[in-house]
Amino acid sequence: MNREIRIGLIGYQFMGRAHANAYQQAARFFDPKARSVMKAVCGRHQDGVEAFARRWGFESCETDWRRLVERKDIDLVDITTPNNLHAEAAVAAAEAGKAVFCEKPLALNLEQAETMLRAVSGNRVFNAVCFNYRRAPALALMKKLIAEGRLGRIYHLRGIYLQDWLLDPEFPLAWRMKKEVAGSGSLGDLASHQIDAARWLLGEFSEVCGRLQTFVKERPVATSEGNLAAVGGSKRGRVTVDDAVLFLARFRNGALGSFEATRFAAGHKNQNRLEVNGEKGSLIFNLERLNELEYYNTDDPEEARGFRLIQVTEPVHPYLSAWWPPGHIIGYEHTFIHTVLDVINAWAAGAPFQPDFKDGLACQRVLAAVSASAASGAWVKLAAPAGTGRRPAPKAEKEEGPKLFNA
Repeated sequence: MNREIRIGLIGYQFMGRAHANAYQQAARFFDPKARSVMKAVCGRHQDGVEAFARRWGFESCETDWRRLVERKDIDLVDITTPNNLHAEAAVAAAEAGKAVFCEKPLALNLEQAETMLRAVSGNRVFNAVCFNYRRAPALALMKKLIAEGRLGRIYHLRGIYLQDWLLDPEFPLAWRMKKEVAGSGSLGDLASHQIDAARWLLGEFSEVCGRLQTFVKERPVATSEGNLAAVGGSKRGRVTVDDAVLFLARFRNGALGSFEATRFAAGHKNQNRLEVNGEKGSLIFNLERLNELEYYNTDDPEEARGFRLIQVTEPVHPYLSAWWPPGHIIGYEHTFIHTVLDVINAWAAGAPFQPDFKDGLACQRVLAAVSASAASGAWVKLAAPAGTGRRPAPKAEKEEGPKLFNA
């Protein structure tokens, strides 16, 4: 492993820590095709970014992301900032000839996502989006079993992503509750994971019909925040994103989908659950039981039928030969390590990575379609993904029969 990939990380809070740890750990357990060199990290606050650089082994730090992007000693720009900063940094990095690795959702809105894809495509630079749950071994096994035809024809995909961290109405108004910074609430933050996983498992969406809801309209304005925590002051501000989303979907392969994401599900800390039903059986993945996959097979003898629990900890499963003996589980951080490993290997080989910015844009189109449907109460059709050109935002289309989710 003589080749190096020189990393420039923008952002050092929750996601910044997850990415920095992944670069450190990937070479300790795997044999990546290039060695990660932690060149620079960028953050707005000098003291904070300097402390982060020392802790995570970065050689230097910046307080302006533009200086980081312009540096000649950076190969890959990794963007872990709030969503409103993704587009400008990614476009600048692409124009500087850098590889770009961006957190999800790809952008603040559909127009920005299209601009980002044109930038990386026009400059022919490596690009990747961090939908890290694709690299959970149990979800990867679900993908394999579906692709092998174990479920036969697919009828349904249902997904729920439940959290409760905003249940307290006095939790401060942090950036994730501001449309101008986050783009959307539970829709973009949580449901985007499920949309990406659904596309990966079943293929493209055909149309959607959805509803958005904001339960708490005002909150104390945050005076400081970081790592999903915040401190509120006496001033109050308006919440401008959704607290919860429900939507129905049809896929191009004929399957139906139902999705729910919320930050108001008491007792649920981070339940990302996906269930796929087919003519020959069903599969269930739940992030809160990350090392397990439930499988029902209609070919089992009638007296022995039932959901079986597969412990996805054997070395035959994706990535696990590098970790611990069977039954010794892995966790959330490993999904980032696996993602970073695959990013490095693809970059070193000059090969594409998935999900890339095309996938990020496809997800953004579904997000925009759900928002358009919530505004109109009608089904919204999605055009087949193609190219890098500008597409108008999805518009609601009338169809026969009653609307769904009417107010």
